Amino acid sequence: MLTKYNLKMPHAVYGGENAIDEIATIIKARGSKKVALFTDKGIEKVGLFQIVEEVVKSTGAEYYVLDELPPEPSYMAVQALVDQFKASGADLIVACGGGSVMDASKLASVLVTDEYGVKELLDTPGRAQKCVPIVLIPTTAGTGAEVTPNAIVAVPEKELKVGIVNENMIADYVILDARMIKNLPRSIAAATGVDALAHCIECYTSNKANPFSDMYALEGLDLIFANIEAACDSPDAMEAKNAMQMAAYYGGLAITASGTTAVHALSYPLGGKYHIAHGVSNAILLAPVMRFNSEDPAVKERLAKAYDRVCHEAVKAQTVEEKSEWIITRLEAIVKHLDIPTSLKPFGVPEEDLEGLVEAGMQVQRLLVNNMRKVTPDDARMLYKQVL
Repeated sequence: MLTKYNLKMPHAVYGGENAIDEIATIIKARGSKKVALFTDKGIEKVGLFQIVEEVVKSTGAEYYVLDELPPEPSYMAVQALVDQFKASGADLIVACGGGSVMDASKLASVLVTDEYGVKELLDTPGRAQKCVPIVLIPTTAGTGAEVTPNAIVAVPEKELKVGIVNENMIADYVILDARMIKNLPRSIAAATGVDALAHCIECYTSNKANPFSDMYALEGLDLIFANIEAACDSPDAMEAKNAMQMAAYYGGLAITASGTTAVHALSYPLGGKYHIAHGVSNAILLAPVMRFNSEDPAVKERLAKAYDRVCHEAVKAQTVEEKSEWIITRLEAIVKHLDIPTSLKPFGVPEEDLEGLVEAGMQVQRLLVNNMRKVTPDDARMLYKQVL
């Protein structure tokens, strides 16, 4: 665990019933004249964007819609959207969407300058400076992008996803309104929910774990274990959906205070080359990597402590081994219940790509260094073989 640590958070977070209405409060308080609304075609199609648009329209502020963002976008696609944003001259960003939409808006908030673009931030993320304030409204309960300083983009020439990390990209305002996730398709709710689950368990077992990240990771993990199945299975399970929305936010805070580990590191090539959804990639690798990590006594001890917090069964496990195994078995059960694949076979990933996956996964040292158990190329090879 870290002995020195810090946590930077959004200026304000609004949650609860009709929290979306607070957009008007923010616009009026800031005296914003022109608002850039980031979203995507899918959010517009299901009617969620209209809820946000109506509130912005009610303020009388001019607004500009940017919705040409593909799923799992490359840095070039994000740059194209950023260029549109720069031309709009907006003085406030409101982003309504999943992780990709929010990440693109975060990058736009630091890219009003012509001195550098998204490509330059891949190598030197620290040069970015906040230029325009941002309001983030998640439409999934999973990525935690609304609270992190991270923006993830695909880099096609490396067949990899890369995280751009800079605290200047932390949102100024976050709005958590469960109406925005009420009718989320089950498959998307499942994948993004398991992404939040990975955030919590990885950050709790990270080399960078600390009291701040532990607090949010354990609370998020407890909420997810208790609510993820119900939240995904029933559109009307609003209490469970509220809980998942808070858990995703806590998972994002845990990332900001700590950092994810080998699950995310090894999943990035799966999204970068095969365009497998980020949450699905994490779900496939989650139990195998955590079982591998649990062979380290320090990780096993941490998993046992997590068990003490999140297991509410009448009959309790007694030993560290039993508690650690219970956590991993629970991870497997959640992925199975949510009908997420547990191998790469449905995605047509050939076995002959194994060495390429190992090479690409080992490049993500930004996250691998967080893993309590050292991951060697042979370890990565073994883990990928398990899911091929």
